[in-house]
Amino acid sequence: MINVLFVCLGNICRSPMAEALFRDLLKKENLDDKVTVDSAATGLWHIGEPPHEGTLAILEKNNISSAGMAGRQLKKEDFEQFEYIVGMDNSNIMNIYEMTGQPNHPKILRLLDLTDHKKDVPDPYFTGDFQETYDLVTEGCHALLEKIRSEHNLTYS
Repeated sequence: MINVLFVCLGNICRSPMAEALFRDLLKKENLDDKVTVDSAATGLWHIGEPPHEGTLAILEKNNISSAGMAGRQLKKEDFEQFEYIVGMDNSNIMNIYEMTGQPNHPKILRLLDLTDHKKDVPDPYFTGDFQETYDLVTEGCHALLEKIRSEHNLTYS
């Protein structure tokens, strides 16, 4: 199995959105038996909480399940379990480096660095713009899937 972990500050907006989107994409591509996905926070504020109502609303609007999701914090052991640890912004990346003790490791990626945008995914907890975040996360998830397909020789269905 290939294991992917999405990480943001609170694990209630961007990373659970990416987890749900990526899980849906894997299912549609018949790759859900080859790739697993999870999400985590660098902070402690929302541990055990469901995703933010704005995240839930945009996922529901796009017929994407968020069932069973609850905030959790990134652990040092996650570095061993996941082949791809994907942060949403530079601050997340710096926190991931510190929390895993693995600065500049190639398995740690910023999501939009895989796209033409090469920027942070804005946090809708602060911007209020869940649609913009959804659009960028969708683009990033498609780019990540292409990277995984290429690196692991996964075929198209």
